[in-house]
Amino acid sequence: MGTTTGLMTFEEFERLSDEEYTLELLDGEVVRMPPAETNHMRIARRLFLILANVVKQLHEKRLGLDLGEVFIETGYRVGPNWVIPDVSIAHPGHPEDRYLQGSPALAVEVISEANTARMMHRKTKRLMEYGAREVWLVYPETRSVAIYRGNKAVEIEGILSSELLPGVTIDLAEVFGSES
Repeated sequence: MGTTTGLMTFEEFERLSDEEYTLELLDGEVVRMPPAETNHMRIARRLFLILANVVKQLHEKRLGLDLGEVFIETGYRVGPNWVIPDVSIAHPGHPEDRYLQGSPALAVEVISEANTARMMHRKTKRLMEYGAREVWLVYPETRSVAIYRGNKAVEIEGILSSELLPGVTIDLAEVFGSES
């Protein structure tokens, strides 16, 4: 993952030309992420489908009404930052103009070699500061998920449950599949 050496505003960031990288803006630094590998996208897609189904089922039961639309690789303007979680659940009625404004209720990042610990720590902190209720860091190599909520983090293996998803459990074997 590379960053520029000069800081820039969001308006300057918006004017950058298209590149072969996914671009994020974090604390004034442009973060260039290489294209996601196939297994990374498979895991992200599985999580998207699982979470979309879970949110739909919760809403049908009149539960989880504090959760909005589920997105994959959708950008959020988080204060002066621009982040693109692999998967996210917006807040209901999430503010938006051309972009979603503020952090999603849930941001999910599938960790790859390009994600440094320093960058993921900063990104998680910014997401939480601007309204995320949880951030999940998904680790394909260890087949585990670190769930950040408030000032706490817990690592999950096997079956994932979250306060955001009342009464729901997610089998991580289904998320990781046989490719990991």
